[in-house]
Amino acid sequence: MMVRRSTAWAWLVCLGVAAAAFSSGAAAENWPQWRGPEHNGSSTTADPPVNWSEESNIRWKIELPGRGSSTPIIWGDRLFVLSARATDRPAEPADADPPGTRPASPADDVRPGQGARRGDGPRGGRGGGGRFGGGSAPAVFHQFLVTAYDRHSGEPIWQQVATEQVPHEAGHGTNTFASSSPITDGKHLWVNFGSRGVYCYDLDGNPVWQRDLGTMQTRSQFGEASSPALQDGKLIIPWDHEGQSKLFALDANTGQTLWQAERDEPTTWATPLITEWQGSWQVVTNGKRVRSYALETGELLWEAGGQVDNPIPTPVRYQDFVIAMTGYRGNAIHAIKLDATGDVTGTDAVLWSRDDAAPYVASPVLYNGRLYFTKSRDGILSSVDAETGEVVIAQKRLPQISSIYASPVAAQDRIYITGREGATVVLRHGPEFEVLATNQLDDVLDASPVMIGDLLYLRGERFLYCIGQSAAE
Repeated sequence: MMVRRSTAWAWLVCLGVAAAAFSSGAAAENWPQWRGPEHNGSSTTADPPVNWSEESNIRWKIELPGRGSSTPIIWGDRLFVLSARATDRPAEPADADPPGTRPASPADDVRPGQGARRGDGPRGGRGGGGRFGGGSAPAVFHQFLVTAYDRHSGEPIWQQVATEQVPHEAGHGTNTFASSSPITDGKHLWVNFGSRGVYCYDLDGNPVWQRDLGTMQTRSQFGEASSPALQDGKLIIPWDHEGQSKLFALDANTGQTLWQAERDEPTTWATPLITEWQGSWQVVTNGKRVRSYALETGELLWEAGGQVDNPIPTPVRYQDFVIAMTGYRGNAIHAIKLDATGDVTGTDAVLWSRDDAAPYVASPVLYNGRLYFTKSRDGILSSVDAETGEVVIAQKRLPQISSIYASPVAAQDRIYITGREGATVVLRHGPEFEVLATNQLDDVLDASPVMIGDLLYLRGERFLYCIGQSAAE
């Protein structure tokens, strides 16, 4: 199904979206959340390098504490990273809750933050699971770490141990116990460690509140990964698992529950998109069914079926609709109008759809009216017109990339696509598949790139890199 609207009308809609996106000018100069200031992986202000390697254009490179695949965020001069570090403290049988046995705390059970606990304990390793989950849970306590770095020098500013717990599930062999990205409004930092708790800090690392929402039981013990979303003082926490799935709205200042919506949805790992339409904010969630909720009340506004298994990619907004996609055991992309009501599966509220290619883990990047995305976990790129769904670039093989978990980003008419094997391919934005550079680092890269000014940040399994053009080049 293909639907076109007039150019003038589309321009007015774009102006409205731009006004909402730039309601805070400071946010555009930072990378405050998963998928960046535009909520879609693009930046209007960044101009990162095109070429780099382990020997060139590396401003600094530091070893990270523990493991994690969450994407860093940046506000001002500070870069925030989450990780989980195994200790040598063995677990006792009572230390790990069986999946689904720890009840969520009541709405008024919000604990004030604890004092900082620092330390450099032994370096963490993978969980006890097999390659695809379902193995034994870890047998030692893990420290769940929040670290702030000076983004110009890589020097640590502060570190908090949010909690020390024994993870109750093994996790997928490529997942970590710190896969959710933090979020900030420039005053506070919110961290979602899922079954290990939700935490709020000020930007100097002082704890404000913490909240225990219970224990998740994920599909095949693949682990947890959804990142929080934030708007108008409401912190949105996804809670889709094999038990009773929910969507929580917490008061960002206190941690109190404002509302919670029960969901008929198995495990997902998708981060919600919060977007404004006609004066009201919607919380759009990806899943086997794409659903939109009213930010103020949690009321279900609309839903659409047709996605495939294991939803992970975050939806994106274009003009007056959102685009959601899934790519495990099939492919599904649907563009759904924001003024939809009720169940709109198979109706004209679905403006266009595709089933030939879609990403499994990575989210798409939306740049200048074009969607760029990969197929499943493979290094195969497609590009489509965001308004119509028509193919612009059809399934091109990316050089030196075989597997992708990181989501692409875009700036200055360039698309940056990072593979697990350490390569980042830089493409020129346009109708042709044009490779500008292929850059290799000696690390596993699952977190998505972050761009600020003329710098690019890449978080690897072992190292955090700051990449910038050297004065000599």
